[in-house]
Amino acid sequence: MTIYPGIKATMCESDPKRLLGAFIRVHRERLPPKSGGRRRTPGWRREELAEAALVSVTWITWLEQGRDVAASPAALARLADALRLTPAERASLFDLAGKRDPQAALETQAEMPPELLALPTQFHGPAYLLDASWTARAWNAAAAELFVGWLDADSAERNLLRFVFLQPAAKTLLADWPERARRLAAEFRADFSRRPKDAALQALIDPLLAQSAEFTDYWQEQAVLHREGGERCFHHPQRGTLRFVQTTLLVAAQPDCKLVCLQPVAVAPIGKTG
Repeated sequence: MTIYPGIKATMCESDPKRLLGAFIRVHRERLPPKSGGRRRTPGWRREELAEAALVSVTWITWLEQGRDVAASPAALARLADALRLTPAERASLFDLAGKRDPQAALETQAEMPPELLALPTQFHGPAYLLDASWTARAWNAAAAELFVGWLDADSAERNLLRFVFLQPAAKTLLADWPERARRLAAEFRADFSRRPKDAALQALIDPLLAQSAEFTDYWQEQAVLHREGGERCFHHPQRGTLRFVQTTLLVAAQPDCKLVCLQPVAVAPIGKTG
């Protein structure tokens, strides 16, 4: 490692508690002073921040010192509001504290901007956008052609889970339906585990448990999987057997949304190998 003259070498802090303390202190000192005149310290005093966040001065002090302090999501939410954090800064506060932001689930239900809804049209292969409840919010013409019974014009069902487990067409369209359906339930559980009290997710799961024996069996397995890519095979009613490689992309601005893209797999002519 090269050390340049006049620059002191330091090690990057890695302890989350100390990082959280430094984060809070710096953002407290960036707040505009409540009182006029000259002050020895910039920003707000700890007492002022504690009053605004409805917490004790000792709690603020110990957090800034990197001590092992119990911090509830509700207290962190008040602290984030008092510090006037941006959405990205608020997310960092909760990440460093190892807590889940109670506001995050509400934000994911917000209306999607037009530029986000337009993403599937930028792909030649089938592409669709799922919201936090796994309902398709946008898709391209190729996806509408492929997903007969779900994304075509004649279908009224846009939720992926309800289509797969409650629509008979899904068992014909999706090759190896039991394995695909089991994987889908495990992938959805990963999202559900992050927001188990989300009313929209509960409203989706309860009817599935009541109406689908397969979903009930798979859900009770407690399996959890990331939504991984890989080859997907379909038995299309008009085009026959089709194969694709699936890739799922997460949207930074709305991380609970998923852009799913399918690239056709080229079939080698008979008598030739790749």
